[in-house]
Amino acid sequence: MRQSSNPVFKNLDKEYAKIGGNAAGGVAGAQRMGVGQQQYGGQPGAEAFKTGRDQRAMTIDDVVTKTAMTLGVLTITAVISYVLVHGNESLMVPLSMGGMIVGLVLALVAIFTKRTDNPAIVLAYAAAEGVFLGAISFMFANLSFNGGTAPGNDIIIQAVVGTFGVFGGMLVVYKTGAIRVTPKFTKMIVGALFGVLALMVVNLVAGFITPGGLGLRDGGTIAIIFSLVCIGLAAMSFLIDFDQADKMIAAGVPEKAAWSVAFGLTVTLVWLYLEILRLLSYFQSR
Repeated sequence: MRQSSNPVFKNLDKEYAKIGGNAAGGVAGAQRMGVGQQQYGGQPGAEAFKTGRDQRAMTIDDVVTKTAMTLGVLTITAVISYVLVHGNESLMVPLSMGGMIVGLVLALVAIFTKRTDNPAIVLAYAAAEGVFLGAISFMFANLSFNGGTAPGNDIIIQAVVGTFGVFGGMLVVYKTGAIRVTPKFTKMIVGALFGVLALMVVNLVAGFITPGGLGLRDGGTIAIIFSLVCIGLAAMSFLIDFDQADKMIAAGVPEKAAWSVAFGLTVTLVWLYLEILRLLSYFQSR
C-alpha cells in the first residue's frame, strides 16, 4: 500500500506489517505470511491471517459500519452541545475549548500508542469532537464577524451538505479512476499538508505580534484563498485514504482495523467541515 497522508493510516501500515498485511508488501506480502483465501459474511475473496488462530478479515461492510457508528456518535454529541450552548451561551467557550482539547489528546494518544483500532478511543474521540463542533458551529452561526450580521443556522446546514457533498464527490472520483492515486500524487499532497500546517502555526504565532497575523484567518481575500486550499487538500486526502482502505481489504488485515479507517476518515471530515464552515462565514460577513 502507498503511504497515506493521514497519520492514522501511516501507523496502521506499520502495525499490520508485523502480521502480514504490510504497506510495502500488499497482497503479496500477506500471501508470503501464509494468508488463506476464505469467505466471510458472503464476501468472496476475504482473507484470514494465520496468527495462531484465524481472524476474520476486514471487509468494506466493516468500514461502512464502523464509520457510520463513529459519525453517529459525533452527530449526536454535536446536536446536544449545540442545544446546550443555545440555552446558555456562557457554555460556548468551555464546550468548544474542552471538546477540542480532549479530542486532540485522544487523537494523539491513539496515534502515538498505535491504538487507532480501539473502538473505545475512537468513539470517545468522536464524542469529544462532536462537543467541539456543536459549540463552534453555534459560534459561527450566531456571532457576527468583521462588523457583519450573524449568518444564522443556515450556514451550518450548508457546511454539512458541502462536507458530505465533497466526500461523496471524491468517492465517485476515486471509484471512476478520474484521478489516479500514485506515489507522486501522494508525495505532493503530503508535502502540501505539511506546508499548510506550517503556515497555520506561523499565522498563530504572528497573531500575537500583529493583529490578524498573516491574514490567513481574518476573512479577507488571502483567508478565502487559504480556506479553499485547505478544502482542496482535504478532498485530495480522501482519495489517498480510499486507496489505502481498499488495499488493506485486499491484503486481508484483521476486521478490527476498520475502526482505524473510520477514525482516519472522521479526522479528515472534521477538518473539512470546519474549513467549509469558516469559508462560508467569510462570505456571510462581507
